[in-house]
Amino acid sequence: METVYIETSVVSLLVANPSRDVIIAGQQQATRDWWQLRRDSFACITSDETRAEAARGDAEQARRRLAALAEFPSLSITSDVENLAAEFLRTGALPPAARSDAIHLAVATIVRGDYLLTWNCRHLANAQILRRLEREAVRFGWELPTVCTPSELMGDLPYETESDS
Repeated sequence: METVYIETSVVSLLVANPSRDVIIAGQQQATRDWWQLRRDSFACITSDETRAEAARGDAEQARRRLAALAEFPSLSITSDVENLAAEFLRTGALPPAARSDAIHLAVATIVRGDYLLTWNCRHLANAQILRRLEREAVRFGWELPTVCTPSELMGDLPYETESDS
């Protein structure tokens, strides 16, 4: 079974109140569709970093995010993860403020995850940044997971969404 690392933006959109912004509403629906129809096809994991981020902010939303993550194993932030994240940041491809994003990618890489699921297209699901970080990972003997959005991980199976019903 393939492994999917669940990053904070996914669980945030999953449990958030419906957005009036059409793009965000579409991402919310795609996330809910993936969660309902495809999640069980994968071994899902997360990390202590994801849980720490999910615990921040509005108390009710934090409770929902943490409840959604509760069923998944949570990986610790080891020195190997910290070192690889630091190397990702050292490239300049990610700004210093994106340390959490570097940690997410480092965890998913070190556990040899197949996918890192995210809606963070600024720092994670970003082809130009990933190209630079891939070179760094290879230099240290690692292979990056496929970084993608829930829409990209729906597979080729036909499915009916809530909006189709």
